[in-house]
Amino acid sequence: MPAEWAPHKRTWLAWPCRSELWGAHLEEAKLAYAGVAQAIAAFEPVTVLARPDLTADASLYCGQGISVLPLAQDDSWVRDTGPTFLVSADGRLGGVAWTFNGWGEVYTDHAEDAAMARRMLEHVRAEAFSSRLVLEGGGIHVDGEGTAILCEHSVLEPQRNPDLDRAAIERELGSHLAIDRVIWLEGSLTDDETKGHVDNLACFTSPGKVLTLDPTTASDADRPGLERNLETLQAATDARGRTLEVTLLPLPKPKKRDDGRFLTLTYINFYVCNGAVIVPMFEDAADAQAKKIIGQAFPGRKVVALDASALLHGGGGIHCITLQQPLPPTPEATGNSA
Repeated sequence: MPAEWAPHKRTWLAWPCRSELWGAHLEEAKLAYAGVAQAIAAFEPVTVLARPDLTADASLYCGQGISVLPLAQDDSWVRDTGPTFLVSADGRLGGVAWTFNGWGEVYTDHAEDAAMARRMLEHVRAEAFSSRLVLEGGGIHVDGEGTAILCEHSVLEPQRNPDLDRAAIERELGSHLAIDRVIWLEGSLTDDETKGHVDNLACFTSPGKVLTLDPTTASDADRPGLERNLETLQAATDARGRTLEVTLLPLPKPKKRDDGRFLTLTYINFYVCNGAVIVPMFEDAADAQAKKIIGQAFPGRKVVALDASALLHGGGGIHCITLQQPLPPTPEATGNSA
């Protein structure tokens, strides 16, 4: 499976459509989605999926140079509802359509989103592989060399995979993604609607190198879990036997939603595209430090900082609303002729 920083053919987004999710923040969300799409479009092609009745809306906000594709959907988190793209050794494109059940039945109206991964694969004419595993794209991060990081809360919970244990999940990941080593994290952030997606907690920046949250900057409620995550990562080895080089990212100060729940603020939820890293900012004192650390983790890429505060009111961030489609290697790179 390609790592996220491998060359992309395009980035996908899905236009905001669940009005009850965003409430008074829907206009802000549209502007934020369009801003992310425009930032990425400076580096690679972008396609925005939009509910058929919202295609004109998406085109108006996103502007020229960004493709809009009509597609039925229930929500706007393509990282979780889209496929996990795969590239074979000879350059063929495929993808895994995991089972999607509305983040453990948090939302029961998810029939269109449950079909989205397969519809996307059909559109790009990629081979589709189905899995019984309930897994969202934000719940897994890989290094491209056989290692995955997962947070157990978002995979092992009864509302997602009641009949599967760690061993069964590892077998399923091995079968579909050639994963040989899974690093399981325990800690998650308070009021995270995904119940522990790893893209809020830790990620590979290259094989053997990981960014994770600094427990010393966390709230009292989150600190013990993040300390366990750090201990786990520092003690882990990857599929190649390497001890991980772990770099810490600060957390911004806690903020709350309109209903009193905590927003899921984390700088880990950035997106790597061709030549750049799109980094979330929160008008917080830690913004500059986080931007610097992420930039150092991706030398040679431009760091583009965007205010992601509006996205938080829907329960996600920049990584959550984006999905990379890898660029298959050229025939010259694989030794095959066209």
